[in-house]
Amino acid sequence: MTRKKLDIVLENVTIESVAAEGKAIAHTPEGQVVFVEFAVPGDVVDIKLTKKKKSYLEGRIVAVKKASDKRLEPFCEHFGVCGGCKWQPLPYEMQLAAKQQQVYDQLVRIGHLEIPEISPIIGSDKTEFYRNKLEFTFSDRKWLSAEEMESGADSQPGLGFHVGKFFDKVLDINKCYLQPEPSNAIRLFVKEYAVENGLEFYDIRNNSGLLRNMFVRTAENGQVMLIVCFARQSEWIAKLLDAVSEEFPQITSLYYVVNTKLNDSISDLECVLYKGFDAIYETMEGLRFKIGPKSFYQTNTNQAYKLYSVAREFASLGGNETVYDLYTGTGTIAQFVSGRASKVIGIEYVPEAIEDAKINAEGNGIVNCEFFAGDMKDVLTSSFIESHGHPDVMIVDPPRAGMHPDVVKVILEAAPSRIVYVSCNPASQARDCEMLAQKYRITAVQPVDMFPHTQHVENVCKLELI
Repeated sequence: MTRKKLDIVLENVTIESVAAEGKAIAHTPEGQVVFVEFAVPGDVVDIKLTKKKKSYLEGRIVAVKKASDKRLEPFCEHFGVCGGCKWQPLPYEMQLAAKQQQVYDQLVRIGHLEIPEISPIIGSDKTEFYRNKLEFTFSDRKWLSAEEMESGADSQPGLGFHVGKFFDKVLDINKCYLQPEPSNAIRLFVKEYAVENGLEFYDIRNNSGLLRNMFVRTAENGQVMLIVCFARQSEWIAKLLDAVSEEFPQITSLYYVVNTKLNDSISDLECVLYKGFDAIYETMEGLRFKIGPKSFYQTNTNQAYKLYSVAREFASLGGNETVYDLYTGTGTIAQFVSGRASKVIGIEYVPEAIEDAKINAEGNGIVNCEFFAGDMKDVLTSSFIESHGHPDVMIVDPPRAGMHPDVVKVILEAAPSRIVYVSCNPASQARDCEMLAQKYRITAVQPVDMFPHTQHVENVCKLELI
């Protein structure tokens, strides 16, 4: 170990295993745990400490003395700076094993839950270009690397992703491997057009500028939706959108949003259809789902089918059940299971998503689904259940934070025979399942990888009434 001022560098440290949150684990000679990003088991590295706690240390790699024989060369030029795809050096099999272990750790070691043997994780057929939605952020001053700053480079406008955990730092992206074309081409064209015409990129600290962010949504059938968000009204809105439309005739839905708020959320703003159709569509087992500018749809389309298939299998429906689909989004799971149920009730916070769900159900000829909009803890009450029927099965797919305690309380009071819990965060899932454990036991667990090269994992638990 060497010291320089307040800096501490741990030399020749062997990386032992993969940990949660995209980090890897090593130990100091004294036995203290060290967490480090972008490392592969078997690497021998020098680590500069960035955080020192009594129970653990955190650091970053400053030198790879000996690369692990399992280490892969990252395929993306932005690796290590961009906040995503941190597991590129890890072989995919190791990624899947780490995610499977993560589910076990959250449910058993942290949640203290009794579970059956976890089924092998379902991997993704695509590990590149698998996303159907990406959000890009404009910045008047793109992120500069240390080398660029030392060379005296001026900070230019950038369009890309936030850097790590910095809300105000945006990395200008040349090529992203997450979403298929024309995603990269659209982003690069918009940036070039804006720079050439002197359009102001957003300054998040001063809430100034014109261009804020943009969303690209793609469908398996080739349909493309573009949503460009502006900080104010301007004659340049029409000029930019016309230029994009002319360059990319494959854009089937072109929207814009004027956002004068201090945050980038568009859920409470009007999305103005500038040109084309009001939605794009995905299909699944003959069902057609409308996806509007605010609609939630699983971002890995192919894996979504596998995930929903697991949820339907765990629901064990015989055809006579009343099913409640909580956090239904655009009603994809509700409609996916409707053919095997008597009635399905879907509840979702976003009103526009519920409208899409109703349109989807009507278009698919489904007559046994009802959808309701509102905050889950306010909608799902004892009186609501009394009015709409007792649930035999509940399928829940909450956001990362999990379910509100009031929602869990109502579920326990309703006591459906089975609960299928779909989660993008096994930690909050474990917490909620621990609350449900007073009446339920977990009888099946199935992880699904929706996001290759990241630490994120989707997990499905089947709970049965004791």
